[in-house]
Amino acid sequence: MPKINFNINATLVVMNNLRNQETLTNFGDRLKTLRTKKGFTLEQLAFEADIELSQVHRAEKGKINPTLTTLIALAKGLGVSLADLVGE
Repeated sequence: MPKINFNINATLVVMNNLRNQETLTNFGDRLKTLRTKKGFTLEQLAFEADIELSQVHRAEKGKINPTLTTLIALAKGLGVSLADLVGE
């Protein structure tokens, strides 16, 4: 009978990536909700936060993991606290 090698590390990486993606998607949804409540377009938020439009778009889509400085800029642009931006 052939020996089957199971790599627990590979499994943990996949599970972590899925959990991280869920977190990024949830953040993106929250960012979009806050932006639309303010009546901002993507362009307006990018201007107010002084960050690239593409960065705001990718954050809303859960495609990037924003840095702390980006999170602070987004919160400032939206006029909310960092805690309100990231939520629970």
